[in-house]
Amino acid sequence: MTLHPTALISPEAELADDVVVGPFAVIEGPVKLAAGVTIGGHVWICGDTTVGEGTSVGWGSVIGANPQDLGFDPALRSGVHIGARNVIREYVTIHRSSREGGHTTLGEGNYLMTGVHLGHDSQLGDANVIANNVMFGGHVHLGNRAFLGGGGGYHQFLHIGDLAMVQGNAVVSQDVPPYCVAFGKNQLAGLNTVGLRRAGFDAAARAELKMAYSLLFGSALPLSKALEAATTLVWSPAARLLLDAVAKPSRKGVIARG
Repeated sequence: MTLHPTALISPEAELADDVVVGPFAVIEGPVKLAAGVTIGGHVWICGDTTVGEGTSVGWGSVIGANPQDLGFDPALRSGVHIGARNVIREYVTIHRSSREGGHTTLGEGNYLMTGVHLGHDSQLGDANVIANNVMFGGHVHLGNRAFLGGGGGYHQFLHIGDLAMVQGNAVVSQDVPPYCVAFGKNQLAGLNTVGLRRAGFDAAARAELKMAYSLLFGSALPLSKALEAATTLVWSPAARLLLDAVAKPSRKGVIARG
């Protein structure tokens, strides 16, 4: 274990033998840091926070702090769960849940660039890339292998699907379906065909997804009628993920084609 002499480590904290903690970092309360975790200088990690194996947390980040909720009771017990092999760069903020016993969660293998903010109760999957200064409101759900451009703002309670891509500086207050590209203010540009190819979707799978996307967003049918038409066809699990996300959106609804 390598602990800088200026770091402050709570006696309640549990640190694996090879954890590295940088200068002036504060590990406060029953924090758990797994093997291979690296904590940069001036980081503050507090409360019921777990950080998974091999994750690095960059300079000045704050993880586990109270949510930005005017009605929040600080006595409420909640926390943050972070999985393995995440890269969390400088000045990232991840707030704890606003619900008793709840957790804000980050899966495995994500890359959060400088200044990312994850609001309370956000739930993130695996292998996502989130660029500088992206802001999540509370209760945002993000799937796997998505790419979110820098400076984007995401309203509370919405969903972003697997392999979605969102342009930088976008304003998103409705769901981004799986495999889709979004831009501007709640607009779809089409499918993330490059991302699909890189993820191993073959030509037949991509063609099926294009057909499903065209039915949902490229036809003259209202969305409800397009979903009815889709039920008459047989779809692969990948296409079904897109159809189900549109048929059963969050309370915010699904963004439309630009």
